[in-house]
Amino acid sequence: MKKKLLFSSLVFLLAAFQLFSQSEASLKVSTIPIELLEDSNVVIRQNDMLVNVKGIDQMEIKQRTVITVLNKMGDNFLNAFATAHYDNNSKIAKLEARIYNAQGKEIKKFSKKKFIDVSAVDGGTLYSDSRVMYMDYTPISYPYTMVFESEYKSSSTAFIPSWRPISSYYITVESSSFKVNYPVSMGITTKERNFEGFDIQNNSAEGQLHYTIGKTKSIKSESMAPSFDNLRPKLLVSLNTFSTEGVKGSYTNWKEFGNWMKDKILIGKDHVDEATQKKILALTSEAETDIEKAKIVYQFVQDKTRYISVQVGIGGIQPIAANQVDKVGYGDCKGLTNYTKALLDVVGVESYYVHVEANEGDQVSFEKDFASLIQGNHVILNIPNNGNDVWLECTNQSIPFGFLGDFTDNRDVLVVTSEGGVIKRTPAYLNEDNLKDTKATVAFDPQGNFTATLERKSTGIRYNNTYFLEDRSQKDQIEYYKSGVWKYNNNLEVESIELENDKDAIEFQEKLKLSAEGFASLSQDEFIFRINVFNRNSFVPKRYRNRKFPLKVNRGYKDVDEYTIKLPEGYSIITLPEKVNLTSKFGSYEMSIEKVDDSTLLYKKKLLIKHGLYPKEDYDVYRKFRRRIARYDNMKIALKKK
Repeated sequence: MKKKLLFSSLVFLLAAFQLFSQSEASLKVSTIPIELLEDSNVVIRQNDMLVNVKGIDQMEIKQRTVITVLNKMGDNFLNAFATAHYDNNSKIAKLEARIYNAQGKEIKKFSKKKFIDVSAVDGGTLYSDSRVMYMDYTPISYPYTMVFESEYKSSSTAFIPSWRPISSYYITVESSSFKVNYPVSMGITTKERNFEGFDIQNNSAEGQLHYTIGKTKSIKSESMAPSFDNLRPKLLVSLNTFSTEGVKGSYTNWKEFGNWMKDKILIGKDHVDEATQKKILALTSEAETDIEKAKIVYQFVQDKTRYISVQVGIGGIQPIAANQVDKVGYGDCKGLTNYTKALLDVVGVESYYVHVEANEGDQVSFEKDFASLIQGNHVILNIPNNGNDVWLECTNQSIPFGFLGDFTDNRDVLVVTSEGGVIKRTPAYLNEDNLKDTKATVAFDPQGNFTATLERKSTGIRYNNTYFLEDRSQKDQIEYYKSGVWKYNNNLEVESIELENDKDAIEFQEKLKLSAEGFASLSQDEFIFRINVFNRNSFVPKRYRNRKFPLKVNRGYKDVDEYTIKLPEGYSIITLPEKVNLTSKFGSYEMSIEKVDDSTLLYKKKLLIKHGLYPKEDYDVYRKFRRRIARYDNMKIALKKK
């Protein structure tokens, strides 16, 4: 009997040893297929996520990730995989990581207590219960492999993770899986995006989602491509019935979602004290239209409040009560928008709370046919205005009434109306809307120096990119011009600055006096200078031999320039170039240099770049168009001694 037990123990130990050896062997970098190493900084060897929804207020998420970091650039992705987030409604049950060298030998272990626990938000947040645990690892050699395991439990089932098997450029995937087990009675809605061209299998059944992806080569980044989120596969998931911080909800479309927001999240948050009601009614008493009233209310909010992030409230989506914002004078986007709406209610102006996905890059729209709480990171306000929508950004104390800027423009958003949720599109600032009109007089002396007066007018997104200057110190303003706008002009000095912010017209005007020494090149008989002194465009897109992705021009714009050039004494014009007129599907370019008299030239330029998505075959054509523009914008004029 003892011999039999001993034999069984030996077999068990041998099996365990073999499993351990196989595990080490499988972690060797040499086992990665050679084709998956090409153009890759990180290889995801395995990334398995299991979401178990056990009830309307009980969910656990388990994850096991094995990644191999091939080089220093891959280090940036380590924390993206090896982190765990939690708050007052969730708990991290398990957290550990192990580091292995290229031969698959363990060299470092991180238990849960060795992870660093910090707030998950920046210093601009007044209060938040969101925290994150991460590992601090400095590699001693490359490549290395990390095995990360975590278990997370939450009482909120409102935020089911999305599945994004390819998290960034230059990441290769060997294997990734995503499972969601859920009670059939709760229901579930999904949306697949960008699955075409990827080896993705859907093995789902009733009560379980199950997706896997096979070996997938890395995606190389390309200049002026659509956003990465529109290139990679993504699975969106939302439970039809859920709970967050004890508040239950149910929806399958945006109309139902909006009603839940209105009836469960925003209800009771719109009261303001009687004293404030009397004040705002007195301020608007002579206003004749709803828009005039709204402008007064908006200015009142801008003068009274300031933005501070507050990441609390039901699921992080419930605003601070309006009377509390009124009392303390600050709030986050939810609180300030709700406060503005409450004041508009007092003066009888209808307005709606709006969820939006805000960013300054690609405009990210809400999915029209997929309702979920995971969409949207910001809140703004909509005034329907009898079909002529007005949109208000309530977190900025200086932005003009009715102007959104590039943070929230030109995208589908969720408007919470009295009838439920409605998808609307915010205004777009396109092409000619984004104007920069520059007029200047530039006077040269015989030593190659110049003095100049300049006036610029900016509208649309160009306004958005400059109006902040009025709140900057003179030192910062000068630095903006010398090191930013005109950094290509050596020895530039800013003598004076006058700024005018016309918030009604939404125009920003700059008036400057400038000078520069040694701008022109002098030889024995010639005086040579670049005639485009103040708006030189040298951008030429990168060349690709085999372009993969379409061309995306994110933001169109228009430049209009007119410079009067006073020539130095003792020099005359040799010859002037012909007029330039370029036209393409991407825009147009016009340039001319006219002789006004023997001592004066007039330089004119108009450049229009059009927003749009173009086939990849057009990329080289666009590149040639920009190369010609850059050549003409850098043109030099030669004068000769008399």
